[in-house]
Amino acid sequence: MITSEAARNALNFMIFQIGWFACVVYPDMLGPVLVVVFLLIHFVFVSQNRFKELQFIGLGTVVGSLLDGLWFRLGILDDGSGAVLITPLWLVAIWAIFMTTLSHSLNWISRKVWLAFLFAPFAGSFAYWSASKIGGVELPALVPSLIALALGWLVVFPLLLFARKSLYPELSS
Repeated sequence: MITSEAARNALNFMIFQIGWFACVVYPDMLGPVLVVVFLLIHFVFVSQNRFKELQFIGLGTVVGSLLDGLWFRLGILDDGSGAVLITPLWLVAIWAIFMTTLSHSLNWISRKVWLAFLFAPFAGSFAYWSASKIGGVELPALVPSLIALALGWLVVFPLLLFARKSLYPELSS
């Protein structure tokens, strides 16, 4: 494990960004496989409480994947076919690698609760919009889709931070 918190956070941020991009550009298998490799790197070099963090990542991945699945069913997101029955693996992988940031490179947001409510609606919807520009996903009705995504992130992101604080206090620093 890396001993410097700044170095751990920098590595965490880099592997999240690369993992997100890999999943959007290579959604079939390469992106999710790279995320698995990045998760292993995270647990070896970044994580300080591996078992609890794995539980937290699992919880957030399930919650996020269910939310994405709901968005597909409601027509807020589309894969181009209009026939998504379950959340695509590449989006599940993005949720998993994103969840690593909440205890590390994005932990600073949890220190002031209002930051989560301020940043999440913009950052969350921006990530989906960016993925739509790269071609990973479609936003069938741009403005309503962005509003729905922002509202979803306004609720989910603070709830994930609350879950981490209350269910996994050893991950809060």
